[in-house]
Amino acid sequence: MKRILIGLVALFVLAAGGWFGLDLYARHRATAEVEATFDRIRSSGGKASYGKLGFDLPARILTIEDIAITPGDKPQAQIKIAGIKGTGVRLIDDTTFSADSIDVAGFEVALDQVGAAKLKASYKIPQLTLRDYAGPVRVGDPPTSGSLIDLYRYVLERYASITASSVTAPTLTMTFDASGSAAGNGEIAYSGLAIQNLKRGKVEAMKADRAVFTIDVPQPGKPDKLTGDLSNMIVNDFDATAIAAALDPQKTGDDNYHRVYRQISAGPYVLKSTQGMRMEIEGINFEDIAVQPSKFRPADILALMPTDRSIVPTAAQSREMMEKVAGFYEGLRIGRIEIGKTSMGTPQGTARINAVRYREGEFAVEGVDTPSPQGQFKMERFALKSFSAANLMRWAAGLGAQGKVPSPDQMLGLFRVLEGAEIKGVVAPYKSARQFVTIDTLSLNWGQLVGSIPSKANLVVKMVAPTDPASPAQRPLIMAGVDKLAIDLDLGAAWTESSGAFALAPATIDLGNLAKAQARFALANVPRGVFTTDPAQAMSDAGRIEAGAIELSLRDSGAVDLVVAQFSRIQNVSRDAARSAIVEMIQAQGEKLAASNPDAKAAADALADFVATSGQTLSLKLTPRGKVPVVQFMDVMNREPIVALGQFKIEASTGL
Repeated sequence: MKRILIGLVALFVLAAGGWFGLDLYARHRATAEVEATFDRIRSSGGKASYGKLGFDLPARILTIEDIAITPGDKPQAQIKIAGIKGTGVRLIDDTTFSADSIDVAGFEVALDQVGAAKLKASYKIPQLTLRDYAGPVRVGDPPTSGSLIDLYRYVLERYASITASSVTAPTLTMTFDASGSAAGNGEIAYSGLAIQNLKRGKVEAMKADRAVFTIDVPQPGKPDKLTGDLSNMIVNDFDATAIAAALDPQKTGDDNYHRVYRQISAGPYVLKSTQGMRMEIEGINFEDIAVQPSKFRPADILALMPTDRSIVPTAAQSREMMEKVAGFYEGLRIGRIEIGKTSMGTPQGTARINAVRYREGEFAVEGVDTPSPQGQFKMERFALKSFSAANLMRWAAGLGAQGKVPSPDQMLGLFRVLEGAEIKGVVAPYKSARQFVTIDTLSLNWGQLVGSIPSKANLVVKMVAPTDPASPAQRPLIMAGVDKLAIDLDLGAAWTESSGAFALAPATIDLGNLAKAQARFALANVPRGVFTTDPAQAMSDAGRIEAGAIELSLRDSGAVDLVVAQFSRIQNVSRDAARSAIVEMIQAQGEKLAASNPDAKAAADALADFVATSGQTLSLKLTPRGKVPVVQFMDVMNREPIVALGQFKIEASTGL
C-alpha cells in the first residue's frame, strides 16, 4: 500500500510537473511570437510596445493589453489597442493559429498627413468581436513608403489572409481632415456593423444599421455644413482581392474584370445643409460592381491631386488629367444602379424624382415633378442610350485641345458618346402657368458612324404646343381659332455602304389639327466620302449622287380651310369666293405648264381638286426618267424648275 501511495504521489508530481511545464512552454511560445512580431516593427524603424501578456492554458485564453504601434520611420499611422482577448487559441501549424473568438477593445488608428492631399484621418472601434477565427501567426512588415495606396494594399492583403464566421462591432467612428482640399473635414459614425463568413478576403455579407455624418465644406463666401443619416446598409458578396489587384503595381497588365461587389443596398438617406438644402432618398441599390486592374488605377488618380491648390493647371495638364480619369471610369463596370424616390427642397418648393436607373449602358431618370418660376414641370422619363462616362470625358477633353475653338468634327464627336436620347410624358409651363407644352414622345437614335457622322438615324416627336400670339408666323393660326399645334413627326434615314443607297423612310409629320404629310425618297450611288465635315470633299463626292423615286402625300385636316380663310380676309371676299379664286389660279398656272410639261399640268389639276374639297389626300410620285445627278438637278431647279421637273415622270391623284 505504501509503495502504491508513493507511486501515486510520484505520478501526480510528474503529471503536475508536466502540466506546469506545458503551461510555461505555452506562455513562453505565446510571448515569443508576440515579441517577434513587435521586433519586426521596431527593426524597420517603427515603434511598438505592449503591456501585460497572459496565457491561460486550461481555457486556452491569450490576453494582451495596452498595445501601441507606430510603423515606419516617418510617422503616418498610429495604432492603439486597449486589449485583445483570444479564447480557444491553438496553433494549426508553425505559421497559422485559430481561436474560437477574439475580442478587441479600444481599437484606434490615426493616419497623419498621408498622400498628396495631406489627409488626416482616424478610426475608432470601442469593441470588435471575431468568431471562429483563423489567420497567420506573423503579419508582414507594414509599408514605410508614405503612400496611402501602399497602406490600403497592406491592409487588404492582411484581410485576405484570415477567415472568420462573423465579425461584429457595435460602433465605428471615422474622422477626417482634408482642409487643404475641397473635401473639407468631418466625422462619420457607423452603428450595428456585422460581417458574415469572412474567408480569405471574400465576404458573404456585410451590414451596418446606420451611418450618421457631418462634413464642414470649405467654399468661397459662406462655409457650409452637411449632415446626413443613412440606414440599412447591406453588402452581399464582397471580394477584397479584386481591390487589392487594382492597387498592385504588378497588375497593370491585367485586362480582366474582377467583381468586387455583387450587391450594395442602403436607405433611407437624408442629407441636409446649413444653407437650407434638404434631400431625401428612399433607397439606393448597386449590382455587379467590377474593376479592371489595367485601367482602374486609384494610385494614378491620387497622383493627379495638386499639392498646391493655388496653382492653376495648364490646358495640357487638364487634358491629361481628364484622360486618366476617363481611363479610370473605363476600368469600373457596374451592372445596375437604381436610386429610389428622391425629394429635394428648392426655392420654389419640393422637387421629386421617382427613380434614377442605370443598366446596360442606359441612364434614365423617371417620374420628375418639380416646381419652376413659371409653374410645375413634370416628366415621365428621360433616358440616354449607350451612355459612357469615360467617352464623355474624352470628348470634353478634346474640345479644348490646344486652346482653340472646337472643330465641327470635334463637336460631332458627341455622337460617339451616346447612341440616342429619349424624353416621354412631359408637361411644362409655356411662358405662364396657364399654358403648357406636352410631349408624349421625343426620341432620337443614331448609329453606323462614318467618322463622327451617323449614317443611320431616327427621330420621333409627338407633342402639343400652344400657339404664340407674339409670333407673326403664328398669327394666322390664332385668327383661325387654332390655340394649340399638335405635332406627330416620324423621320427615319439610313445609308447602306455596300449598295450606296440612301433612303428617307418613313418621313411623316402630322399637325393634328391642320394636316398630315408623308414623304419617301431614295438616293443612289451615295459614296462614303460625303459623310465628312470637310465641305470641299463633301461637295466633290456629292457630284456622284443620283436621285431616286420621290413619293409625297398630304392629308388635309384643316389646313386648306385655314388658307382659304386667310385669303378671304386679305381679299375681303367670302370664303366660297376665296376658295374658287385659289382653284382658278392653280388651274391657270397648270395651263401655262401644259405646253412644256404635261405631267406638271396633271399635278396642278390634282392640287386644284385638293383645294376645292376640304379633307382630301393629295398624292404625288416622281420617278426619274434616267440618271439624275442630284447636284445638277438642284442647280437647274433653282434656275428653271420646270426643266428640272421634266427629268421625272410625275403622277398625281386626290381622294377622300
